[in-house]
Amino acid sequence: MTGVEVLIVDDQAPFRSVARALIRLLPGWRVVGEAVTGEDALAQALGDRPSMILMDINLPGMSGIEATRRILAEAPDVKIVLVSTYAAEDLPPDAASCGALAYIRKDDLTPALLRGLPV
Repeated sequence: MTGVEVLIVDDQAPFRSVARALIRLLPGWRVVGEAVTGEDALAQALGDRPSMILMDINLPGMSGIEATRRILAEAPDVKIVLVSTYAAEDLPPDAASCGALAYIRKDDLTPALLRGLPV
């Protein structure tokens, strides 16, 4: 797999830093941007058209779930992976229907897991 351009969306700087470090471990993957709100994610995603977005669910302003819906309505080829600290059974009900490719708990995010995603 080559050429995966990733937008990291999370309002917590420590998580963005960890995600950047993980992505650097994957050959052919690179971070092309970061956003801290759903609104910023929408603007960057539609402007830059990354291959993949790591999208936090809980963001200030527009939620990651709503941002995912809006991005996919305009750019259905973008792969969006929801990330959060929620256990899968505790996800908001609309997380399953927003069009995201997958959900990964932040504690479970690894290069191998990212590499296994169909992007």
